[in-house]
Amino acid sequence: MQNLRWVLNLLFVSALLHNLVHSSSQVICSSQDRAALLAFKSSIVEDTTGVLSSWVGKDCCNGDWEGVLCNPATGKVTSLVLQSSLTDPTLYMKGTLSPSLGSLGSLQVLVISGNKFITGSIPNSFSNLTSLAQLALEDNSLHGNVPSGLGHLPLLESLSLAGNRFSGVVPASLGNLRSLSIMSLARNSLSGFIGQFGDLTTLHLSSNRLSGGIPVSVYNLGKLQDMSLEQNDLTGQLSDRISNLNSLSILDLSSNKFIGHIPASITRLQNLWSLNLSRNHFSDPLPVVVGRGFPSLLSIDLSYNNLNLGAVPSWIRGKPLTEINLAGCKLRGAFPKLTRPQDVTKLDLSDNFLTGDVSALLANMTSLQKLKLSKNQLKFDLSKLKLPEGVSSVDLSSNLVTGSLSSLLNNKTSRFLEEIHLTNNQISGRIPDLAESLNLKVLNIGSNKIGGQIPSSISNLVELVRLDISRNHITGVIPEALGQLAQLNWLDLSINALTGRIPDSLLNIKAVKHASFRANRLCGQIPQGRPFNIFPAAAYLHNLCLCGKPLPPCRKTMK
Repeated sequence: MQNLRWVLNLLFVSALLHNLVHSSSQVICSSQDRAALLAFKSSIVEDTTGVLSSWVGKDCCNGDWEGVLCNPATGKVTSLVLQSSLTDPTLYMKGTLSPSLGSLGSLQVLVISGNKFITGSIPNSFSNLTSLAQLALEDNSLHGNVPSGLGHLPLLESLSLAGNRFSGVVPASLGNLRSLSIMSLARNSLSGFIGQFGDLTTLHLSSNRLSGGIPVSVYNLGKLQDMSLEQNDLTGQLSDRISNLNSLSILDLSSNKFIGHIPASITRLQNLWSLNLSRNHFSDPLPVVVGRGFPSLLSIDLSYNNLNLGAVPSWIRGKPLTEINLAGCKLRGAFPKLTRPQDVTKLDLSDNFLTGDVSALLANMTSLQKLKLSKNQLKFDLSKLKLPEGVSSVDLSSNLVTGSLSSLLNNKTSRFLEEIHLTNNQISGRIPDLAESLNLKVLNIGSNKIGGQIPSSISNLVELVRLDISRNHITGVIPEALGQLAQLNWLDLSINALTGRIPDSLLNIKAVKHASFRANRLCGQIPQGRPFNIFPAAAYLHNLCLCGKPLPPCRKTMK
């Protein structure tokens, strides 16, 4: 027993010594780093996120300082991550980036994003952050030039300055960053791109002001996997050297001003699975794809070029594509038969000259999620349309579709269906009773021949954001139940035969941004509350006797 007690005492002393040594190794944060963080805090004049209110006390490394991580052995700050929500505009920081952050010499990760009220430029002192591996200053309101000093950060692997207001050229000094693999400078006002970036795997420069041709240096990026240059002013022809980018898996050059033929060499990109060349000036003929051409391709978008395809090319029909986008490509005749329709998740053949019935062919697209066939000459009855279970959006606007909505909206309608666009067809009948199981967010059925009344079951569409039933033959009163659609931001009931009053229950719809009741037979006082009393008067004109703001005041007998 004596020996056991001696052993237990020894273990206790050992544990105590271990705890003492361990606690002594927990170094509190560097006073210099703490001062740098507090200087940044003082440069933020407003913080509705509440994050910086946690920055109190002497130890910035004890876990209480939100967004701050340290090296426990040195007490030096290694990570600062402050991300505000882009979906909640009430949460933000307002101020500037303090130059003091440049003194955080051990910083490896710096993320300050989602703060549209953080302005000013990137301090030159950031060139001192030589341990930095990730720099993300996305979705703020920073401006000026991208500092050339960022090219002095030898360990930088990822650089994202997307969603700001930077201008000028991408500095050549960034080509010195031998570890840089990801560069995203999208959604700025950059006008030039120079330099050698040999190890880049991701290059995002979309939504800038780049002009001229693609620089020759870009075609030498043999490790590049993802290149997005969409929404710029790039011109000229796409070079045959595009085949040098043999690691490329995603290529988006949409919404530029490229001309000429799409080079045949592009079909040799063995890893390319997503190709978007839409909204340019590419012309016929398309490259011939044979053998091992485009072996990995899953998604293609050639919409709105100077292409006169006539028919969907055989290589597109024959490949196991998941997304096919050929809007505005002058397709003619019957709806194309695809070799593997079961693979297609998104199909956009809108704005062409397709004719006939598509209902039977769609039934074979068992994976289909989004269908857009608007602005064609398709002619069939809705009762024949059997949409696959997983379809979330269907757009058949501006065709010759007939039949009744009850074929599409009933108790068998898929819960995945969120958007229905049937504007400008020849649909008749009534709006059917709408089941609680429906998850519709958009219902556009304007410019048809639909009659009857708006059913009170419209209130079951609790997710509805947009409702357009304009230019039909709808009669009866506007149901009080319409006011239960709290998410609605677009409401168009114009050019029908509605009678009665505009119900005050609509004042419960706080999100509405657009509403039109024009050209009906409505009478009485317009709901006197925002936004209905501040919409343009045109939204209420050509009715029987509507009154009250924004129209002239009502007589006492009409209120």
